[in-house]
Amino acid sequence: MKKVSMVVICVFLFGIIFSFSAGPAFAKEKKVLLKVPISFATTLPGLGSTIKWVSERIELASNGTIRMKVYEPGKLVAPFEILDAVSKGKVNAGYAVSGYWAGKIPASPIFTAIPFGPETGEFLAWLYYGNGMKLWQEMYDTHGYNVKVFLCGIIAPETSGWFTKPINSAEDLKGLRMRFFGLGGQAMQKLGGSVSLIPGGEIFPALEKKAIDATEFSMPAIDKLLGFHKIAKYNYFPGWHQQATTFELLINKDVYNGMSDHQKMVLEMMCKAATADAFAYTEAIQWQAMKENVEKNGVTNMYWSDEMLATFKKAWEEVAAEQSAQDPFFKKVWDDFSAFRKDYALWQSYGFLPRPKPPK
Repeated sequence: MKKVSMVVICVFLFGIIFSFSAGPAFAKEKKVLLKVPISFATTLPGLGSTIKWVSERIELASNGTIRMKVYEPGKLVAPFEILDAVSKGKVNAGYAVSGYWAGKIPASPIFTAIPFGPETGEFLAWLYYGNGMKLWQEMYDTHGYNVKVFLCGIIAPETSGWFTKPINSAEDLKGLRMRFFGLGGQAMQKLGGSVSLIPGGEIFPALEKKAIDATEFSMPAIDKLLGFHKIAKYNYFPGWHQQATTFELLINKDVYNGMSDHQKMVLEMMCKAATADAFAYTEAIQWQAMKENVEKNGVTNMYWSDEMLATFKKAWEEVAAEQSAQDPFFKKVWDDFSAFRKDYALWQSYGFLPRPKPPK
Protein backbone atom coordinates (compact mmCIF):
# COMPACT_ATOMS: atom_id res chain seq x y z
CA MET A 1 0.00 0.00 0.00
CA LYS A 2 2.83 2.33 0.92
CA LYS A 3 4.61 1.52 -2.35
CA VAL A 4 1.47 2.37 -4.32
CA SER A 5 1.05 5.63 -2.40
CA MET A 6 4.65 6.60 -3.06
CA VAL A 7 4.17 5.97 -6.78
CA VAL A 8 1.03 8.12 -6.78
CA ILE A 9 2.82 10.89 -4.88
CA CYS A 10 5.82 10.76 -7.27
CA VAL A 11 3.58 10.94 -10.32
CA PHE A 12 1.68 13.84 -8.72
CA LEU A 13 4.90 15.73 -7.94
CA PHE A 14 6.27 15.09 -11.44
CA GLY A 15 3.07 16.56 -12.85
CA ILE A 16 3.49 19.68 -10.73
CA ILE A 17 7.14 20.06 -11.76
CA PHE A 18 6.26 19.62 -15.44
CA SER A 19 3.45 22.15 -15.21
CA PHE A 20 5.82 24.74 -13.76
CA SER A 21 8.57 24.06 -16.28
CA ALA A 22 7.50 22.94 -19.74
CA GLY A 23 3.97 24.29 -19.52
CA PRO A 24 4.75 27.95 -18.73
CA ALA A 25 7.69 27.90 -21.16
CA PHE A 26 5.33 27.19 -24.04
CA ALA A 27 2.68 29.48 -22.59
CA LYS A 28 5.08 32.44 -22.74
CA GLU A 29 5.73 31.93 -26.44
CA LYS A 30 3.84 34.26 -28.75
CA LYS A 31 1.81 32.31 -31.25
CA VAL A 32 2.88 32.92 -34.83
CA LEU A 33 0.85 32.52 -37.99
CA LEU A 34 3.14 32.34 -41.00
CA LYS A 35 1.36 33.39 -44.20
CA VAL A 36 3.42 31.81 -46.96
CA PRO A 37 2.94 32.71 -50.63
CA ILE A 38 4.69 30.13 -52.80
CA SER A 39 6.23 30.10 -56.26
CA PHE A 40 5.08 26.58 -57.26
CA ALA A 41 1.66 24.97 -56.92
CA THR A 42 1.25 22.50 -54.07
CA THR A 43 0.08 19.93 -56.63
CA LEU A 44 3.62 19.75 -58.05
CA PRO A 45 5.58 16.94 -56.29
CA GLY A 46 8.62 18.23 -54.47
CA LEU A 47 8.19 21.80 -55.69
CA GLY A 48 5.07 23.05 -53.94
CA SER A 49 4.19 19.87 -52.09
CA THR A 50 7.19 20.21 -49.76
CA ILE A 51 6.03 23.39 -48.05
CA LYS A 52 2.54 21.90 -47.78
CA TRP A 53 4.17 18.94 -45.98
CA VAL A 54 5.73 21.39 -43.52
CA SER A 55 2.48 23.29 -43.01
CA GLU A 56 0.65 20.09 -42.11
CA ARG A 57 3.14 19.23 -39.35
CA ILE A 58 4.54 22.43 -37.89
CA GLU A 59 1.65 23.18 -35.53
CA LEU A 60 2.02 19.82 -33.82
CA ALA A 61 5.82 20.04 -33.79
CA SER A 62 5.73 23.50 -32.22
CA ASN A 63 3.19 22.54 -29.54
CA GLY A 64 0.65 24.81 -31.21
CA THR A 65 2.80 27.96 -31.21
CA ILE A 66 3.44 28.10 -34.98
CA ARG A 67 0.83 27.74 -37.67
CA MET A 68 1.42 28.06 -41.38
CA LYS A 69 -1.04 29.04 -44.10
CA VAL A 70 0.16 28.39 -47.64
CA TYR A 71 -1.05 30.52 -50.56
CA GLU A 72 -0.91 29.13 -54.08
CA PRO A 73 1.14 31.06 -56.69
CA GLY A 74 -0.29 34.50 -57.39
CA LYS A 75 -3.02 34.27 -54.76
CA LEU A 76 -1.26 36.60 -52.32
CA VAL A 77 2.03 37.57 -53.98
CA ALA A 78 3.32 36.94 -57.51
CA PRO A 79 6.12 34.30 -57.60
CA PHE A 80 8.86 36.72 -58.68
CA GLU A 81 7.87 39.26 -55.98
CA ILE A 82 8.10 36.99 -52.94
CA LEU A 83 11.55 38.11 -51.76
CA ASP A 84 10.64 41.81 -51.79
CA ALA A 85 7.29 41.16 -50.13
CA VAL A 86 8.84 39.20 -47.25
CA SER A 87 11.69 41.67 -46.78
CA LYS A 88 9.33 44.66 -46.61
CA GLY A 89 6.92 42.88 -44.27
CA LYS A 90 4.00 42.78 -46.70
CA VAL A 91 3.93 39.08 -45.81
CA ASN A 92 5.88 37.45 -43.00
CA ALA A 93 7.14 34.45 -44.98
CA GLY A 94 7.52 33.04 -48.48
CA TYR A 95 8.64 29.91 -50.32
CA ALA A 96 10.57 30.01 -53.59
CA VAL A 97 13.90 29.33 -55.26
CA SER A 98 16.72 31.83 -54.83
CA GLY A 99 17.45 31.71 -58.55
CA TYR A 100 14.30 33.72 -59.19
CA TRP A 101 16.15 36.80 -57.90
CA ALA A 102 18.99 36.61 -60.45
CA GLY A 103 18.01 39.98 -61.93
CA LYS A 104 18.64 41.61 -58.54
CA ILE A 105 21.36 39.37 -57.08
CA PRO A 106 23.66 37.72 -59.67
CA ALA A 107 24.91 35.10 -57.18
CA SER A 108 21.45 33.93 -56.15
CA PRO A 109 21.14 31.05 -58.68
CA ILE A 110 24.20 29.33 -57.16
CA PHE A 111 22.12 28.47 -54.09
CA THR A 112 19.43 26.83 -56.24
CA ALA A 113 21.36 24.75 -58.76
CA ILE A 114 24.82 24.73 -60.30
CA PRO A 115 25.47 23.46 -63.86
CA PHE A 116 27.66 20.37 -63.83
CA GLY A 117 27.63 21.00 -60.13
CA PRO A 118 26.88 18.92 -57.09
CA GLU A 119 24.44 16.10 -56.81
CA THR A 120 22.38 16.13 -53.62
CA GLY A 121 24.95 14.65 -51.24
CA GLU A 122 27.70 17.06 -52.20
CA PHE A 123 25.34 20.05 -52.32
CA LEU A 124 24.00 19.37 -48.81
CA ALA A 125 27.54 18.81 -47.53
CA TRP A 126 28.61 22.26 -48.74
CA LEU A 127 25.43 23.97 -47.58
CA TYR A 128 25.25 22.46 -44.09
CA TYR A 129 28.88 21.71 -43.28
CA GLY A 130 30.78 24.01 -45.61
CA ASN A 131 30.07 27.73 -45.86
CA GLY A 132 26.99 27.41 -48.07
CA MET A 133 24.26 28.42 -45.64
CA LYS A 134 26.41 31.19 -44.13
CA LEU A 135 26.97 32.66 -47.57
CA TRP A 136 23.30 32.25 -48.49
CA GLN A 137 22.28 34.34 -45.47
CA GLU A 138 25.14 36.78 -46.07
CA MET A 139 23.91 37.29 -49.62
CA TYR A 140 20.55 38.57 -48.42
CA ASP A 141 22.08 40.60 -45.59
CA THR A 142 24.64 42.38 -47.77
CA HIS A 143 22.09 43.11 -50.50
CA GLY A 144 19.77 44.79 -48.01
CA TYR A 145 17.05 42.16 -47.63
CA ASN A 146 15.45 41.80 -44.20
CA VAL A 147 14.96 38.04 -44.33
CA LYS A 148 16.09 34.86 -42.59
CA VAL A 149 16.66 32.02 -45.04
CA PHE A 150 16.21 28.28 -44.51
CA LEU A 151 17.05 25.53 -46.96
CA CYS A 152 13.68 23.80 -47.07
CA GLY A 153 13.62 21.17 -49.79
CA ILE A 154 15.84 19.56 -52.41
CA ILE A 155 14.75 17.48 -55.38
CA ALA A 156 16.07 14.83 -57.75
CA PRO A 157 17.84 15.82 -61.00
CA GLU A 158 15.77 17.61 -63.61
CA THR A 159 15.51 16.74 -67.27
CA SER A 160 17.52 18.78 -69.74
CA GLY A 161 14.48 19.95 -71.65
CA TRP A 162 11.72 19.19 -74.10
CA PHE A 163 12.31 19.68 -77.81
CA THR A 164 10.13 19.27 -80.89
CA LYS A 165 13.03 17.81 -82.89
CA PRO A 166 16.33 16.10 -82.09
CA ILE A 167 19.30 18.32 -81.22
CA ASN A 168 22.37 16.89 -82.89
CA SER A 169 24.85 19.74 -82.54
CA ALA A 170 25.30 23.17 -80.99
CA GLU A 171 24.23 24.64 -84.34
CA ASP A 172 20.72 23.32 -83.70
CA LEU A 173 20.46 25.52 -80.59
CA LYS A 174 21.14 28.79 -82.39
CA GLY A 175 18.03 30.94 -82.52
CA LEU A 176 15.99 28.37 -80.58
CA ARG A 177 13.50 30.14 -78.30
CA MET A 178 13.63 28.36 -74.97
CA ARG A 179 12.34 28.62 -71.44
CA PHE A 180 15.42 27.80 -69.39
CA PHE A 181 16.29 28.39 -65.75
CA GLY A 182 19.17 30.06 -63.98
CA LEU A 183 22.85 29.66 -64.70
CA GLY A 184 22.13 26.92 -67.23
CA GLY A 185 20.01 29.41 -69.13
CA GLN A 186 22.98 31.77 -69.34
CA ALA A 187 25.04 28.93 -70.82
CA MET A 188 22.30 28.25 -73.37
CA GLN A 189 22.31 31.92 -74.35
CA LYS A 190 26.04 31.75 -74.92
CA LEU A 191 25.37 28.91 -77.38
CA GLY A 192 22.94 31.07 -79.32
CA GLY A 193 19.62 30.14 -77.73
CA SER A 194 17.04 32.84 -77.11
CA VAL A 195 16.27 32.22 -73.44
CA SER A 196 13.41 33.43 -71.26
CA LEU A 197 12.36 32.52 -67.72
CA ILE A 198 8.61 32.21 -67.30
CA PRO A 199 6.62 30.65 -64.43
CA GLY A 200 5.62 27.01 -64.69
CA GLY A 201 1.93 27.69 -65.26
CA GLU A 202 2.65 29.79 -68.34
CA ILE A 203 4.97 27.36 -70.12
CA PHE A 204 2.45 25.05 -71.81
CA PRO A 205 0.43 27.94 -73.34
CA ALA A 206 3.69 29.43 -74.62
CA LEU A 207 4.60 26.10 -76.25
CA GLU A 208 1.11 25.68 -77.63
CA LYS A 209 1.10 29.17 -79.17
CA LYS A 210 4.67 28.64 -80.48
CA ALA A 211 5.92 31.61 -78.46
CA ILE A 212 8.76 29.27 -77.45
CA ASP A 213 10.21 26.30 -79.34
CA ALA A 214 11.46 24.27 -76.38
CA THR A 215 11.46 24.26 -72.60
CA GLU A 216 12.95 22.83 -69.47
CA PHE A 217 11.14 23.02 -66.17
CA SER A 218 11.63 20.16 -63.75
CA MET A 219 11.65 16.38 -63.25
CA PRO A 220 9.72 13.91 -65.46
CA ALA A 221 6.92 13.45 -62.91
CA ILE A 222 6.28 17.19 -62.84
CA ASP A 223 6.78 17.89 -66.54
CA LYS A 224 4.25 15.16 -67.30
CA LEU A 225 1.63 16.90 -65.16
CA LEU A 226 2.19 20.10 -67.14
CA GLY A 227 1.65 18.30 -70.44
CA PHE A 228 4.83 19.20 -72.31
CA HIS A 229 4.75 15.76 -73.97
CA LYS A 230 1.66 16.78 -75.92
CA ILE A 231 3.74 19.18 -78.01
CA ALA A 232 7.42 18.28 -77.61
CA LYS A 233 8.25 14.59 -78.05
CA TYR A 234 12.00 14.60 -77.35
CA ASN A 235 12.89 14.70 -73.66
CA TYR A 236 16.62 15.15 -73.10
CA PHE A 237 18.74 13.87 -70.21
CA PRO A 238 20.77 14.36 -68.07
CA GLY A 239 19.76 17.69 -66.56
CA TRP A 240 23.31 19.05 -66.63
CA HIS A 241 22.05 22.43 -65.45
CA GLN A 242 20.23 21.09 -62.37
CA GLN A 243 21.57 17.86 -60.89
CA ALA A 244 20.08 18.97 -57.56
CA THR A 245 17.69 21.85 -56.94
CA THR A 246 17.06 23.52 -53.59
CA PHE A 247 14.15 25.54 -52.23
CA GLU A 248 14.14 28.30 -49.65
CA LEU A 249 11.79 29.30 -46.86
CA LEU A 250 12.14 33.02 -46.23
CA ILE A 251 11.00 34.52 -42.93
CA ASN A 252 10.84 38.27 -42.34
CA LYS A 253 13.80 38.86 -40.02
CA ASP A 254 11.83 41.01 -37.55
CA VAL A 255 9.28 38.21 -37.22
CA TYR A 256 12.03 35.60 -36.91
CA ASN A 257 13.91 37.59 -34.26
CA GLY A 258 10.70 37.80 -32.23
CA MET A 259 10.39 34.02 -32.03
CA SER A 260 11.56 31.94 -29.08
CA ASP A 261 14.61 29.66 -29.33
CA HIS A 262 12.18 26.73 -29.31
CA GLN A 263 10.24 28.09 -32.28
CA LYS A 264 13.45 28.81 -34.22
CA MET A 265 14.60 25.26 -33.59
CA VAL A 266 11.27 23.88 -34.79
CA LEU A 267 11.65 25.81 -38.08
CA GLU A 268 15.17 24.49 -38.55
CA MET A 269 14.25 20.89 -37.80
CA MET A 270 11.08 20.96 -39.89
CA CYS A 271 12.99 22.28 -42.89
CA LYS A 272 15.71 19.65 -42.51
CA ALA A 273 13.08 16.93 -42.32
CA ALA A 274 11.27 18.38 -45.34
CA THR A 275 14.53 18.43 -47.30
CA ALA A 276 15.10 14.72 -46.66
CA ASP A 277 11.49 13.86 -47.45
CA ALA A 278 11.43 15.87 -50.69
CA PHE A 279 14.55 14.16 -52.00
CA ALA A 280 13.34 10.66 -51.16
CA TYR A 281 9.90 11.34 -52.60
CA THR A 282 11.13 12.81 -55.88
CA GLU A 283 13.66 10.03 -56.36
CA ALA A 284 10.84 7.49 -55.99
CA ILE A 285 8.41 8.81 -58.61
CA GLN A 286 10.42 9.58 -61.76
CA TRP A 287 10.66 6.23 -63.51
CA GLN A 288 6.90 5.77 -63.64
CA ALA A 289 6.49 9.06 -65.51
CA MET A 290 9.35 8.28 -67.89
CA LYS A 291 7.91 4.85 -68.68
CA GLU A 292 4.41 6.22 -69.27
CA ASN A 293 5.73 9.00 -71.48
CA VAL A 294 7.34 6.44 -73.77
CA GLU A 295 4.60 3.78 -73.74
CA LYS A 296 1.52 6.04 -73.83
CA ASN A 297 2.60 9.51 -74.94
CA GLY A 298 5.02 8.79 -77.78
CA VAL A 299 7.98 10.45 -76.08
CA THR A 300 11.56 9.51 -76.87
CA ASN A 301 13.97 9.74 -73.94
CA MET A 302 17.23 11.16 -75.29
CA TYR A 303 20.68 11.25 -73.65
CA TRP A 304 23.11 13.98 -74.66
CA SER A 305 26.23 12.82 -76.47
CA ASP A 306 29.61 13.31 -74.82
CA GLU A 307 30.31 16.02 -77.39
CA MET A 308 27.16 17.98 -76.50
CA LEU A 309 27.80 17.66 -72.77
CA ALA A 310 31.34 18.97 -73.32
CA THR A 311 29.86 21.89 -75.29
CA PHE A 312 27.45 22.74 -72.49
CA LYS A 313 30.20 22.48 -69.88
CA LYS A 314 32.53 24.79 -71.81
CA ALA A 315 29.74 27.37 -72.16
CA TRP A 316 28.98 27.14 -68.43
CA GLU A 317 32.62 27.60 -67.44
CA GLU A 318 32.73 30.76 -69.55
CA VAL A 319 29.60 32.04 -67.78
CA ALA A 320 31.08 31.31 -64.34
CA ALA A 321 34.28 33.18 -65.23
CA GLU A 322 32.35 36.17 -66.60
CA GLN A 323 30.01 36.35 -63.61
CA SER A 324 32.96 36.14 -61.21
CA ALA A 325 34.67 39.02 -63.01
CA GLN A 326 31.55 41.16 -62.95
CA ASP A 327 30.20 40.56 -59.44
CA PRO A 328 32.44 40.35 -56.33
CA PHE A 329 29.90 38.41 -54.28
CA PHE A 330 29.37 35.87 -57.06
CA LYS A 331 33.15 35.38 -57.09
CA LYS A 332 33.23 34.98 -53.32
CA VAL A 333 30.59 32.24 -53.39
CA TRP A 334 31.95 30.55 -56.49
CA ASP A 335 35.50 30.46 -55.11
CA ASP A 336 34.27 29.00 -51.82
CA PHE A 337 32.20 26.32 -53.53
CA SER A 338 35.01 25.49 -55.97
CA ALA A 339 37.48 25.04 -53.09
CA PHE A 340 35.03 22.74 -51.28
CA ARG A 341 34.45 20.77 -54.46
CA LYS A 342 38.17 20.33 -55.07
CA ASP A 343 38.55 18.76 -51.64
CA TYR A 344 35.35 16.71 -51.97
CA ALA A 345 36.64 15.22 -55.23
CA LEU A 346 39.02 12.95 -53.31
CA TRP A 347 36.12 11.31 -51.49
CA GLN A 348 33.95 11.28 -54.60
CA SER A 349 36.60 9.58 -56.72
CA TYR A 350 37.09 6.74 -54.23
CA GLY A 351 33.73 6.47 -52.49
CA PHE A 352 31.30 5.81 -55.34
CA LEU A 353 30.82 3.25 -58.08
CA PRO A 354 31.36 4.35 -61.69
CA ARG A 355 28.27 5.88 -63.25
CA PRO A 356 26.45 3.25 -65.35
CA LYS A 357 25.54 3.92 -68.94
CA PRO A 358 21.87 4.87 -69.46
CA PRO A 359 19.58 2.11 -70.76
CA LYS A 360 18.72 2.25 -74.45
